[in-house]
Amino acid sequence: MSTIAPFGWQDTGPTYSQPYLEPAVLSLLRKYRCASVLDLGCGNAVMLKRLREAGHQAVGCEPDEKGCEIARRNVPDAKIYCLGVDDDPALVTEGPFEAVISTEVIEHLYNPAKLFGFARGVLKDGGHLLVSTPYHGYWKNLALSLMDKWDFHHHPGVYGGHIKFWSRATLSKAFEDSGFAPEEFRGVGRAPGLWKSMIIVGRKVGSGGPK
Repeated sequence: MSTIAPFGWQDTGPTYSQPYLEPAVLSLLRKYRCASVLDLGCGNAVMLKRLREAGHQAVGCEPDEKGCEIARRNVPDAKIYCLGVDDDPALVTEGPFEAVISTEVIEHLYNPAKLFGFARGVLKDGGHLLVSTPYHGYWKNLALSLMDKWDFHHHPGVYGGHIKFWSRATLSKAFEDSGFAPEEFRGVGRAPGLWKSMIIVGRKVGSGGPK
């Protein structure tokens, strides 16, 4: 029997990444003056709840039916769609939004371009997309190698684990290729260069879908 725990839902309380991501996400939304926000891949909706407590007009999207059930139970006064990046963004009727956030989602997607396409479909022209994902760069990769932690880091036996591994350069290019102008990079968690995650903020340029 495998000793690696299967991927599962945490019904209540913050996910492992929320405590270090939340202050940065809220700070960036304030900086760019984004009142209306869609949380794309909202999971158990703990981040969505914090957005609403901070005064944002926040709506959630979560493709997993179990996740939607938990999210709606945790934030019963929020609109939460059981939709994901493969679905039609026109089904979200509250938009267009000033911002879309997607925290620790893109590393799970076979086709990351669909995340950007969905975001473009619900954002106002000039609106902002905030994407967080585990950080990869020279010093962190070197540290993982020196400590022989790559097997643990990739955790291939976990159902629903990570299938994409991003650097600042590759994620920035994904923004640019999808019709977003990258405006800001933040490393979050741990020390500089060894960050747990990174956030890139991009501004929607032009109109319509991805280039």
